[in-house]
Amino acid sequence: MLGRKARLIISSKLGELKMNLENNYKDLAHDALREYLEALEALKADNMINDRDYAKYHKIGMDYKEQMADYHH
Repeated sequence: MLGRKARLIISSKLGELKMNLENNYKDLAHDALREYLEALEALKADNMINDRDYAKYHKIGMDYKEQMADYHH
């Protein structure tokens, strides 16, 4: 089960990523994706997220990474 703090961190980073994608800010979207994935790793290292939730949110990040593969200037 995801704790409140972990849920807030994930939703904040994911919201920032979505906002940058919606506004077509490609560089900021790449930065937000990197920060999202780093936050997931930090939560896992601190045992604030279990393996099942980590896998779920990591897949979301990988889906965005695949979607953003062609985002260049």
